[in-house]
Amino acid sequence: MKGTFLMAIAAMIMGSGAVQAQSSRQVTVPGGGSLPFSTAVKADGLIYVAGTLAQGADVKAQTKAILDNIGQTLTKSGSSLANVVAAHVYLTNADDAAGMTEVWRGVWPKDAPTRTTVVSKLVSGSALVEISVVAVPNGGERVVVTPAGWSNANPYSYAIRTGDTLFLSGIVARDNASNTPTGGDTAAQTKQVMSTAGELLKAAGFGFEHIVSSRVYITDVTAFQQMNQNYVPHFAKEPPARATVVTPLPNNAFNVEMTFIASRAPKQVFTTPAADGSPGKPSPILSSAVKVGNKLYVAGILGNNQQNKGDMKAQTTELLARVERTLKAAGYGWGDVVDSMVYITDQTKFGEMNEIYRTVFPKDAPTRATVVTGLVGSDGLVEIMFTASK
Repeated sequence: MKGTFLMAIAAMIMGSGAVQAQSSRQVTVPGGGSLPFSTAVKADGLIYVAGTLAQGADVKAQTKAILDNIGQTLTKSGSSLANVVAAHVYLTNADDAAGMTEVWRGVWPKDAPTRTTVVSKLVSGSALVEISVVAVPNGGERVVVTPAGWSNANPYSYAIRTGDTLFLSGIVARDNASNTPTGGDTAAQTKQVMSTAGELLKAAGFGFEHIVSSRVYITDVTAFQQMNQNYVPHFAKEPPARATVVTPLPNNAFNVEMTFIASRAPKQVFTTPAADGSPGKPSPILSSAVKVGNKLYVAGILGNNQQNKGDMKAQTTELLARVERTLKAAGYGWGDVVDSMVYITDQTKFGEMNEIYRTVFPKDAPTRATVVTGLVGSDGLVEIMFTASK
């Protein structure tokens, strides 16, 4: 009965009109056992490594083991830790940030990757930290961008460019010369974040019009509109794909953190079509998907509606149906997806999400990180952000 149920879901999501696109993506390190993700995927000049966990007595031991494992994965994929351009770090305890960073500095004493660090629950109860990375292959271009006069005290690079793509570290409301918090409410902090982003983009030869994907972390859901009012005006047209979640930050002086990916490749935006195939309504806040070159950045998409409140399986099913329509509109298919970021609100429903998620990735799944956070949509149980590549 269970198998019949899952087959029905898969048929609904991947209907006869689904795009079966040819992809250049290569799974370089498959996931072990029955994991619903690959450990590493290589596509279009980048190597994506899944969110990695480890056992250990404390955060230092776990961080060291994770980075050792990532290093081995990258070696198998034709790269190395020295080639990492971007990292996302998820801590279960803000007090562990210093210990994690101590190990981090030992691995990257200089020219460290860009880094975004937030606090969230992890799906493994014993894990203290989860890390996912993006790297370039051996010999790939990796240019560190540091604006003149900015502090060099941070354990990460402000931005790294490879080819037409620029990865920015998570930005908070900080004076970049003194490296001290500027303070203020979420509106004021968002203004500072966007000002910092503008300076950094300019130093790298980019502008706000080149931002294609953003992840926004806010600590208070009631401040969502304050953030939006100071974020949206920077994107007069074709806003980037975006996911916004609610989660603590390592330093309680900050209310908001944003991380961006920018690209100077030719850009095209897409809006998720309606279920009946009619065109969707564009949003002034975000684009459903942004295509630049061979890459497609899909916004964080939810699947909640009036009928599926509280039902993780139904929401995941609807979410994936919406993503499938978005991929198809852009000329992509599930076989082109290289990376995913999953946010769930309830750790106990992790298995239910996974059961449905597997139906669209029966083999050679993309890399993935999964963390527990709050969502902006009050009835939403899951939000997933995807990256695809030809």
